[in-house]
Amino acid sequence: MGILSGNPKDEPMHYGEIYAVWQASMVAKSAVSCCQAYLSHAGDKDLKKILEDLIDQSRLESTELDALLTHNGITPAPAMPERPPVKLEDIPAGARFADNEIAFGIAGGLSAGLVACSQAMGISIREDIGALFGKYHMTKAALGLRILEMSKKKGWLIPPPLQLKRPEPVHA
Repeated sequence: MGILSGNPKDEPMHYGEIYAVWQASMVAKSAVSCCQAYLSHAGDKDLKKILEDLIDQSRLESTELDALLTHNGITPAPAMPERPPVKLEDIPAGARFADNEIAFGIAGGLSAGLVACSQAMGISIREDIGALFGKYHMTKAALGLRILEMSKKKGWLIPPPLQLKRPEPVHA
């Protein structure tokens, strides 16, 4: 039996896995802080629900990732302080994020998270780590779909230029 056989949880992590897990934990902790701030700025109830779900998911991810790091003798990144709730009307109009700006921001973050999860899955040789990032990938994809549907429904989506007329093919 080799060092990489048996229960994956007993196998050592390689440096790429360590960095991917550590970085994902740090990003999840940052997402909690960011989404808490966005929650104070958001006025739309559907957007607030998605933000609350993102906070819950980010907390779950950081907890699971930190447990993995700790189990392997690696110190996780520190958590950011909790943000106190602020009433929307207490935020000056010029300093306030609009609901569509918040939706764009979290959609972009989820899109980057999909790429990061895919990369982590690709470099993982421990099946449990690859599966963990696969689970996060599916959750981020589902949250991204909810944001897309909400943005379309509320008229917030700004599509890129659409090719309505296609050039005629040239036959030689």
